[in-house]
Parts: sequence; C-alpha cells; structure tokens
Amino acid sequence: MSLTALFNMSFTAVELGLICSLTVLSLFLSYSMLNVCDLSTDGCFTLGAAVGAIVALSGHPYLALPMAMLAGSVSGFVTAFLQTRMGVNSLLAGIVVNTGLYSVNIAIMGGSSLLNMNKTETVFVKMKNFLSTYGLAKYNVMFIGLIAVVIVLIFLSLFLKTKLGLAIRATGNNPSMVKTSSINPVFTTTVGLCISNSFTALSGCLLAQSQKSVSIDIGNGMVTVALASLLIGSTLVRRGSSAKKGVACVIGAIIFRITYMLALRLKMPAYMLKLVSSVIVVLAISLPYIKSKYPEFKRRMNHNKEIKNA
Repeated sequence: MSLTALFNMSFTAVELGLICSLTVLSLFLSYSMLNVCDLSTDGCFTLGAAVGAIVALSGHPYLALPMAMLAGSVSGFVTAFLQTRMGVNSLLAGIVVNTGLYSVNIAIMGGSSLLNMNKTETVFVKMKNFLSTYGLAKYNVMFIGLIAVVIVLIFLSLFLKTKLGLAIRATGNNPSMVKTSSINPVFTTTVGLCISNSFTALSGCLLAQSQKSVSIDIGNGMVTVALASLLIGSTLVRRGSSAKKGVACVIGAIIFRITYMLALRLKMPAYMLKLVSSVIVVLAISLPYIKSKYPEFKRRMNHNKEIKNA
C-alpha cells in the first residue's frame, strides 16, 4: 500500500472519528459523569440521522442540526422517565427505548428503510463551497467535525462547572448522599440524559449529511464503538479536568477508527468487524486490571526462578 493511499485512509478515519466522537462525548456525560449506562444509543443515533435527513430534504440543512438534537433530547427524556418515574432498571429502560425507536425511525423516514440525499444540499456542501475559494474544499468534513467537537467540548467543560453540572456529577458519584441533600436526582438524571442524547443525535445527523444517505441500521453497534472509544480515552487520561478527559475521548474515537481502518486493510471480512469492536472493548476494560496485576505476576515469576535455581 502506497503512502498516499495510507494517508487518504487515515484522513477518512480521522473525519469519521471526529463525527462519531460526539457520541463518545455523550457517553462521557451519561456513563462517566452520571453513571448511567444508556443502551438507547443505537436508536438515538439513527433518530438524529433520520430527523436531520428529513429536515435537510425539506431544504433546511442548518435547521436539521438543532431539530436532530431536539429529537435526541426527547429520546433521553423518555429513557430518564422510565428510570426515574416508572421504576424501570436503567439498562432495561435503554433497551426498551432502543427497540421502540426502530419503529419511530421507520415512521419518520416515511415507512422506508433508506433515504437518499444525493441531490440534497447539506451543511457539508455549503462548507465545501465556502472552502473551495481557498482551495480547501476536500477538508469540509474535517472542518465541520472539528467545529462541532470544539463547541461540544467547550459546552461540557463549562456546563460541568455550573451548579447543575456539579449536581449531575454528584448524582453519579453518590446518589444516596444526593437524596439526603437538596438535590433532586430525578431532575439531574433527566437533564443529563437529555443533553447526552442530544449529542448522540447530532452525531447521527452529521454522519447522515456527510454520507448523503440514511439507512435504518446506520446506528447499529454505535454503543459498542462509542464505549470502546470512551475506554480508550480513559486509559489515556485517568486524572485531570473534564476538558482534558473530553479531549481524550475524541482522541480515543480517532484511534478506534484508525484501528478499524487497519483491520480493513488486513482484508478482514466485514462480518468480523463486530468482533474487532468487542475485542477492543475487552482490552480497554482489562488493560488497567492487567497492568495493576503485573507487579505481582512479576514477583511470582522471580520467586519461581529462585526456587528452581536453589
């Protein structure tokens, strides 16, 4: 493989990593901060893509972004409502919402499982036209991805320092203590899930507009991909501010996409890519544990050598 081909593939992986890192930042808020494992990610991602596509097809590509985020917030509200008001387990609530969103997404897409946006003007087309005057048209996806990531990172870093943001973090750290204080855990959980799901929907909307198509399975496996990227990022930065951890999540998403690219270059069958995702998740989770056990393992090996030498 030539260096040019490798650069082009890496460039594409970075672009896709930036767009999908918004979903990783969503899990950073819900999973890391709020301590809620939201399994509605796949359906919410598709929801954002579907809503964004429908609005863009109607001639409003910019309006598609906030509308997709609004739809994602509604999805997060339903998930939070099931958890906090209906007594449904958080994992089960996510599964139920994810299952229901399949039918909702099909309905939004007009009963079709595929929407074609080839003749539709998107935010990426507008950015391409703007950058073409500077000879940077091919960087339109990266520009929009960077802008979206920077805005979300700034929002998260500022929001998590506010009183409400600190309350959300406290709810994730010690819900029992929160209940005895003046903080309402129902409210903080609802707000946290609404915001996090809006990021997921925004990610789906941007991916749909960049690919100029939406299929009903566009979000399949996204929760695994985002979780793997989140865990990779957490191994890079274990301590630090929320901003540093957020940047690490973005880097983790890019690393994951580059790993995917390498798997494809090794001519691995497409059906094996899900296994690659699972292996990356297992390694990302197990690595800190293995690293902590390594000194003990090394001492045992040295002890066994001393016994044999004696």
